[in-house]
Amino acid sequence: MLVVDDERQFLRALATNLRGAGYDVETAATAAEALSAAALHPADAIVLDLLLPDGNGADVCRELRSWSDAPIIVVSAVGDEEQKIAALDAGADDYVTKPFATGELLARLRAALRRAAPSAEPVLLVGPIRVDLEKHAVTVRGEPVHLTPIEYRILRVLAQNPGKLLTHRAILRDVWGPAYGDESNYLHVYVSQLRKKLEADPASPRLLLTEPGAGYRLVESP
Repeated sequence: MLVVDDERQFLRALATNLRGAGYDVETAATAAEALSAAALHPADAIVLDLLLPDGNGADVCRELRSWSDAPIIVVSAVGDEEQKIAALDAGADDYVTKPFATGELLARLRAALRRAAPSAEPVLLVGPIRVDLEKHAVTVRGEPVHLTPIEYRILRVLAQNPGKLLTHRAILRDVWGPAYGDESNYLHVYVSQLRKKLEADPASPRLLLTEPGAGYRLVESP
């Protein structure tokens, strides 16, 4: 595990907690140190502070993504919403806002590592939702659900990244193409329709969750 943060006390505490959870940990305090460490000792996952003295998390994510598939969890102080979204669009897998509970970060790391594990399965399972990629068929709690082509494509990209926060822009570009990267109103309409077909109570969704101002997650219902 590579942990990157310029707050030395926070860095030491987080590294200690991660080692206590069984991870081998390396640390870095700057963007340059982070890229060097990631190149010399490739990590299974990276915890990356959004604001560093010699750069920002989005730039580091973009550079890492040019040669590394390791999951990246961005950590950020409250008030950096635009930069957090920029980091996600640049390749980060998730973000956690400071201050956060260590248990939350560990859960997000475990989820990111599971997603990164290779799988050749043609069927995606997220809670009660089953997506058959070969047949383009969807069932919820064993019952077939009819989706429009666009609804299916939105669900597919979310199901391929279970638990991961996908930004509006990332989903729009995957489903509609680059020209629609800023048309979040399109997405809102289709997500509302999806919830009516997937959720037991669309007014209180438990599977297709909204992250205000950022995007959506598809999760297993508690």
